Amino acid sequence: MKIENTKAQMRKGVLEYCILSILKDGEAYTSDILETLKGAKMLVVEGTIYPLLTRLKNAGLLAYRWEESTSGPPRKYYALTETGKLFLNELNTTWSDLQQAVKKVTSEKTKK
Repeated sequence: MKIENTKAQMRKGVLEYCILSILKDGEAYTSDILETLKGAKMLVVEGTIYPLLTRLKNAGLLAYRWEESTSGPPRKYYALTETGKLFLNELNTTWSDLQQAVKKVTSEKTKK
């Protein structure tokens, strides 16, 4: 079993949560989302993020608007919907609970 595969799966598992969290303070263009993820060492490529953004939009968690660009085609800016904000609040609670559970399990001594 390769460790890189496991690491990639762990990152994929929290990617939706990270994207929603990036958008909690306002709208963002896809490249801004990618840069934030890369800056946090969440190695993501465009081929991964576009289908995910579409899925989140189709689930009613994101909305988007088009803005004309002076340096190319129009840009699509994503933002959380009210449903997305509620969903993110639930994920925040779940993430906190999960962190505590994992910390407890991984820091306990093995009982015999």
